[in-house]
Amino acid sequence: MLTLSGAKSAAASAALGRRHFLFNWPLLAVAALALSGCMPATTQVAGVDPADPSAKVARTSYRSTIAPYTSLRPATPAPWRERNENVAPQPKQDR
Repeated sequence: MLTLSGAKSAAASAALGRRHFLFNWPLLAVAALALSGCMPATTQVAGVDPADPSAKVARTSYRSTIAPYTSLRPATPAPWRERNENVAPQPKQDR
C-alpha cells in the first residue's frame, strides 16, 4: 500500500511538473513506529522491580456484578380472576 501511495504521489508530481522527492511521510511514520517497539523501557513502576518476589503489592478484591440483584417475582401468585377484575374497566351505569 505504501508503494502504491508513493507511485501515485510521483505520478501526480510529474503531471504537475514538480520534482518528486523521495521523502515519503507514511513510510517514515511506519518506520518510526516499528523502531519504537525496539526501544528499552526506561521508566520503572514506582521504582520497584517486578521480578522481586518480596515487593509489596496491592491486595486484590472481588466484587460480584450481580450482588445487588433481588428477585421481584412474588412468592405465591395471586388469583388471576381477582386481579383481572380489579384492572378491567367498570361497566357504565346509564345504559
